[in-house]
Amino acid sequence: MTEQSPVVLVFGGSRGIGAACVDAFAAAGWRVGLTTTGPAQSSSRATAFSVDIRDAAAVTRVFDEAEATFGTAPAAVVANAGINVPPRPLAAFPPEDFRALMEVNVIGAFNVLAEAARRVADGGAIVALTTSLVRHAAPGLGPYAASKAAVECLVRSMAKELAARKIRVNAVAPGPVETDLFNAGKNDEAKRRSAAMSPFDRIGRPDEIAAVVRFLASDEASWIAGQVVQPNGGLV
Repeated sequence: MTEQSPVVLVFGGSRGIGAACVDAFAAAGWRVGLTTTGPAQSSSRATAFSVDIRDAAAVTRVFDEAEATFGTAPAAVVANAGINVPPRPLAAFPPEDFRALMEVNVIGAFNVLAEAARRVADGGAIVALTTSLVRHAAPGLGPYAASKAAVECLVRSMAKELAARKIRVNAVAPGPVETDLFNAGKNDEAKRRSAAMSPFDRIGRPDEIAAVVRFLASDEASWIAGQVVQPNGGLV
């Protein structure tokens, strides 16, 4: 990569799908910035920034720091940062868990997407991670799916709002993927049930999702905007 290589800023890039996105962009020659909620530990593949996306001012500071570091506005922004909580039926869902989902997955995503809309370079791309559970209803997961459905609504509106600047906005909605977030609280039987939801009878890999994200951020996807792409092994 060189100083002329495009810059991508991956929010939530320290592990799971986000880390796979960092690897995919770095392998393709992009200059990569990633965000984490912990200490900012940079590496040869990416420059790290620490941020709590629930804080709009902090998100703005990350864009400032990234632009100062790389000397240019990002050509792509990946809004991947998010959380999940233990699944429960709605009647038993703790209000504090629902509020946590909304604060990170909706308000946090709003902060990232709104700042990306202001700061991404003309002709660039914005990709938000959601979930196929928006269309594949599952017991106990309604609040999580609802938080991601809100992001898809933001994406579809943004795609039309930013078209005049030739910025493409899309969402990637995976099915079950082998990550710490997916594995949290699941036993082997629960994982087998998730694998069986796909006709391929397996769980997806982070790199399979990252390949779609990188494609959507590239010039190869120049005619794709306002879409929700579902790499889910035929789940839905």
